[in-house]
Amino acid sequence: MTVQFEIEDSSEQAQFRDEFRAWLREVLPTGWMEAVDAGDDDAFARAKDGWNFMSWTPTIGRSGYGAPLWPKELGGLSGEVWMLQITREELRRYRLPLIGLNLLGVGLAGPTIIEHGTDAQRSRWLAKILSCEEIWCQLFSEPGAGSDLAGLGTRAVRDGDEWVVNGQKVWTTIAQFARWGMLVARTDPNVPKHDGLTYFALDMRAPGVEVRPLRQMTGSAEFNEVYMTDVRVPDENRIGAVGDGWRVARTTLMNERATLSGLSLDPVSMFGGQRSDPWQSYLDSLGRDGDSGLGSDPVLRQQITQFFIEAQAKEATAFRANIARQAGQPGPEGSVGKVFNAEWNQRRFSTAINAAGANGIAWHAGDTAAESRVQSFLRARANTIEGGTSEILRSQIAERVLGLPRDVEVDRDVPWSEIPR
Repeated sequence: MTVQFEIEDSSEQAQFRDEFRAWLREVLPTGWMEAVDAGDDDAFARAKDGWNFMSWTPTIGRSGYGAPLWPKELGGLSGEVWMLQITREELRRYRLPLIGLNLLGVGLAGPTIIEHGTDAQRSRWLAKILSCEEIWCQLFSEPGAGSDLAGLGTRAVRDGDEWVVNGQKVWTTIAQFARWGMLVARTDPNVPKHDGLTYFALDMRAPGVEVRPLRQMTGSAEFNEVYMTDVRVPDENRIGAVGDGWRVARTTLMNERATLSGLSLDPVSMFGGQRSDPWQSYLDSLGRDGDSGLGSDPVLRQQITQFFIEAQAKEATAFRANIARQAGQPGPEGSVGKVFNAEWNQRRFSTAINAAGANGIAWHAGDTAAESRVQSFLRARANTIEGGTSEILRSQIAERVLGLPRDVEVDRDVPWSEIPR
């Protein structure tokens, strides 16, 4: 079952799409795009044979197409938001990963360094983020400071031209592969919690950094605990002013929500797998598990139609969020999109499992479609937690969009050192 929807490009957009396709044709194996366009899975498998995903990431990263909204002089295209949309559409069409392993570097660290970093820091890190030479992770959440991130307790104490860091972070995605971490630490415990934070780039290979993977119900371990014991961080790796870490961190968080609101959050497509389109995980269940006749089920067809309608609203919201972010005014659109996208993702994979019937819970060995479907279903449980829980983001939407009063914060003006923990 194939579902395709096309929205007509403007002449400028059509030209950009043609240029991007021409570039793809130059860098992809011979026959790759033709096989996809023809729907010839056998020819596609032959074209893909031996293709190295790890070489693809630096190829697109160095081209400018990997971060079209970044300034051209910093490795992007100084482009419009529609350029980001078109590149994502074409990457989906031709079964290519949207961002790859350095999602957090391209989507979070890069924009933060561009806005708050020095020229030396931009020169040091941005090119290697785009080329995927240096993977980044996000050292924000702690066992006692998740939704209340500003209450974090990891300490950074200045010692000359260095900072000595001690503390623990948790739920750190791909920390075991990362070269650098976006670290927020407390540098002044004697002021209110939002005022005593500073933002650093932490060398994940520095002495005293220990990464412990957390096994998930999917069987993988993309999340980690990170322990820091007397880790020395040069002051030149501080991003932003001392004590201004909350403002810098908000830039990261706003970009995180805008980034996640526009992705499927499906690890198969995000980290190098081959989805033919974002619907494939549940369209697979309509006919590939035997002649079940599910494709003609009017209820299921209505559900799929509803997913498509919601996807268009989701994409429009992500588009607005990216426009605001590009203008230097990241707003609540990212939170709206992230909440909706997370729950939409969970619902569509639940539909996939239900539509598969018995094949949703048991399957023959080697049935990769069933394995992928279940993997995506289980992984989607994390979507409403990662990148800001849906509950906390709903509170932000209530305050910033609906104008409702803020939640009571009895500790907002109390020095962090005096807050009971």
